[in-house]
Amino acid sequence: MKLLGLLVSLLVFLRCCCHARFTLPYVPDVVRPPVPETVSNETGTETEDEPMDPEVSPGLFQGDMALNNDFYNYWRVGIRFDVFPEKLWKNGIVPYSISPLYEPSDQVTIIKAIRSINFMTCIKFVPWDGMAKDYLLVWPIKYPRGCWSFVGRYGGAQIVSLQPPDRRGPNCLGGEGRAIHELMHALGIFHEQSRWDRDKFVKVHYDNIIPQYKSNFEKQSLENTTYSFEYDYDSIMHYGKSFFSKKKGKHTITPKQPGVKMLGQRKGMSVGDCLKLNDLYGCFNKSAKSRRKYYMICNFLGI
Repeated sequence: MKLLGLLVSLLVFLRCCCHARFTLPYVPDVVRPPVPETVSNETGTETEDEPMDPEVSPGLFQGDMALNNDFYNYWRVGIRFDVFPEKLWKNGIVPYSISPLYEPSDQVTIIKAIRSINFMTCIKFVPWDGMAKDYLLVWPIKYPRGCWSFVGRYGGAQIVSLQPPDRRGPNCLGGEGRAIHELMHALGIFHEQSRWDRDKFVKVHYDNIIPQYKSNFEKQSLENTTYSFEYDYDSIMHYGKSFFSKKKGKHTITPKQPGVKMLGQRKGMSVGDCLKLNDLYGCFNKSAKSRRKYYMICNFLGI
């Protein structure tokens, strides 16, 4: 198994070397607008003993989303492409390039996330050819640190920031789950608990939320949102029970339905995530055969 792992890492390294013939744009260590670098308990500081979850530490909109102000009145489980058609990746094709700053093992994790989406949907992430104007640039941005992404196609070289492992933990790349989460944001998917109907399914404990981040738990009205699938507790896009908590052990969101023990996960796409992506990009509308294929894949491989 170790030999196989080394071979995979070598292939990824050679692959990245091949891509190096394309000139990547300059990527600064700091991305504006400036945001708090860390948030945690009442003091707003991060300690050595309790490092902040890399998905909420950037301090961006709902923790990990970089948004244009135009989106604030329209965000939903998936971007309303009837309102923002330019945010859809054309023909479901997403060119990407992975930073050479990542270790080979971390590049393997990112590629696993990409291949998972490619296999489970009709969306196709393809290596950037150096010509496409719009593409994803997966890069370990130093500030704001953590795991974050723009939502939908933003234009040009679009950052998906995935903080690599360090002495304090795996950060965004302990497995492919967090990479899938951020790539789904880049495809136009928002957080599950932002649904207008979420109060039927979860309770938000505002007293336990860091005051300046209570707005991260807002929901949208039915006027701005439509949903094709039922509420998904297992979604890779759902907050965990303690996201943005004032104190360790204090839950900020809990399920109302009996028998639900977990909220969200960062292992892989749930059945609902898979169906949602395929629906959003019209994978079910291509043909009856395509519809059966992707419904079967989602139901068999979704978590």
